Amino acid sequence: MSYFPLIPTSPSSMLNQYKFEDEPELRDLFITVDDPESHITAIETFITYRVVTKTSRGEFDSSEYEVRRRYQDFLWLKSRLEEAHPTLIIPPLPEKFIMKGMVERFSDEFIETRRKALHKFLNRIAEHPTLTFNEDFKIFLTAQAWELSSHKKQGPGLFSRMGQTVRAVASSVRGGGVKNRPDMFTDINDYMETFNQKINLLDKISQRIYKEERGYYCEMKEYGPIHTLWSASEEDLVDSLKGVASCTDKCCKATENRMAGLSENLLPVLHEYVLYSEVLTGVLKRRDHIQAELDSKVDALSNKKAEKDLLTEEIGNLEDKVACANNALKADWDRWKQNMQHDMKTAFLNVAENNIHYYEQCLAAWESFLTSQTVDLHLGEDSEDKP
Repeated sequence: MSYFPLIPTSPSSMLNQYKFEDEPELRDLFITVDDPESHITAIETFITYRVVTKTSRGEFDSSEYEVRRRYQDFLWLKSRLEEAHPTLIIPPLPEKFIMKGMVERFSDEFIETRRKALHKFLNRIAEHPTLTFNEDFKIFLTAQAWELSSHKKQGPGLFSRMGQTVRAVASSVRGGGVKNRPDMFTDINDYMETFNQKINLLDKISQRIYKEERGYYCEMKEYGPIHTLWSASEEDLVDSLKGVASCTDKCCKATENRMAGLSENLLPVLHEYVLYSEVLTGVLKRRDHIQAELDSKVDALSNKKAEKDLLTEEIGNLEDKVACANNALKADWDRWKQNMQHDMKTAFLNVAENNIHYYEQCLAAWESFLTSQTVDLHLGEDSEDKP
């Protein structure tokens, strides 16, 4: 990933000064999540989404598929990916309730926010060099509802069978409990602790700013019309009052655009990486769990003369498992960090661009008003000076 200065197309367009240059990619899998539908039954209400897949891959029987999936199906896919690839960084899903307290469940805003997040989730998987070839992912994209339901009933995987036991064991492993953790993964743990604190703080503050901005926008929508109403009873101030009302209306529209920029370009990115930080924490704990299991077997071998052959074989298998986990996580970590830096730079540049447009529009509106009022004021003074 590289970016370099270009000649801006306008003085205000800072974003145009940067061009992100990616390695050329030959994509062969395109996924779209759209067309949400509400379903009401006697026991529940839920939303399904259309998932359209277009591909040129040979392992698919057709070049295009269209299926409908509900949130629970996405959860199932995520759990199967975690089971099959415990030390890869699986993209996060949106929570059961997005922006709880800010929007109502099943409102248009909630459904659209979730649709975008589910769309990104599937495309993150499709772009991953390993996850994209997972068999459960293929089934998710291609199977009709009854086929997917039948596939789910074939039995839970390792993660599901062991349930909270695996998570509890993995969660019990702390930095001090892993004797032979490579320095690289200690550094990643330290990095993620800091990253988790900062990204959560940014997410909370940004949500608060957006909420306050929305309150300001609602006040502005009432502020302008008051001047218009007042102008009906103030003959000498009609032009000034209507001018203020017009400026306020323009600033209100600019504020609305800036809010849209925040909700589309910044808030989803920050919150996705809040969820990613939780995913990374879980992946690191699972790697540590494998390492701790190896360490315990090595300790057992040094304390026991009997069962030496059996322990030696188990240690060999665990050494291979640790090596695979380390290699998988290292490669995925480098890829994830590059994506994160690209996403953050893009989001921050978009925010800068939106803010510049916002202040330019507001400034232009008030400068125009000021100029018109100054001219009117001078004309009035000149007419008073005439005999």
